[in-house]
Amino acid sequence: MGDVAKDLAAGTVGGASQLIVGHPFDTIKVKLQSQPTPLPGQPPKFSGAFDAVKQTIAAEGPRGLFKGMGAPLATVAAFNAVLFTVRGQMETIVRSHPGAPLTVSQQFICGAGAGVAVSFLACPTELIKCRLQAQSALGGSGAAAVAVKYGGPMDVARQVLRSEGGTRGLFKGLVPTMAREIPGNAIMFGVYEAIKQQIAGGTDTSGLGRGSLIVAGGLAGASFWFLVYPTDVVKSVIQVDDYKNPKFSGSLDAFRKIQATEGFKGLYKGFGPAMARSIPANAACFLAYEMTRSALG
Repeated sequence: MGDVAKDLAAGTVGGASQLIVGHPFDTIKVKLQSQPTPLPGQPPKFSGAFDAVKQTIAAEGPRGLFKGMGAPLATVAAFNAVLFTVRGQMETIVRSHPGAPLTVSQQFICGAGAGVAVSFLACPTELIKCRLQAQSALGGSGAAAVAVKYGGPMDVARQVLRSEGGTRGLFKGLVPTMAREIPGNAIMFGVYEAIKQQIAGGTDTSGLGRGSLIVAGGLAGASFWFLVYPTDVVKSVIQVDDYKNPKFSGSLDAFRKIQATEGFKGLYKGFGPAMARSIPANAACFLAYEMTRSALG
């Protein structure tokens, strides 16, 4: 089995593990990010992450936490397959000689390259996912909140293609997606390698056990989100923005307006559940990737 095939298989298994562990946290993150700014004197729809969980389960049952998981389950497997495969190919390019261990800075470069490739896959799937997750949060409160505008992932794609400028509509938010994926993946793979080398006490990390991989993967995932979280908030608000009467003219405008109305805190809206998700989800992803990769020899 070739290296590309191994990376594809291991990345797919890693992606599926990541999604199952992480999706409920992600639903809460998007609901908090996209809830309407409350009127003066009114409390926000959700007072925080735990309140959003309570309200979601009360209104939609536990299944509500897994809403919108169909599209990303298919794509997160493909997403991680692309991420790990492109990164594997980048490794081959930057290696000084075959079999040489990579330095942390070389891992940064490989992660950034993989981030470019993966942005083109992430942008349309996240647009679809955010629209499905946000529609209950955007619909006001009470009975009207459950009024559904989209019937499912394919319906979102159809409506966007039909009435939001064709394929371009699906790539709305590509700039903030790249601003998240390129530095985020550079940092994530760099940190992952640095922590593994730190634990192993050298560049040979092949003997590390599952516990070490879980720690390295969890901390690598946390470093990704900590760095790029504001660009993720900008991406979410742009992707759920109304096409006909947009609130924001573009990424910088959205960044400026969020900061002006909600301050620095607004750029970290939903950060708690993003962090709470990122650590176990990325630990699951890296562990499943490494175990599948070594099982394939």
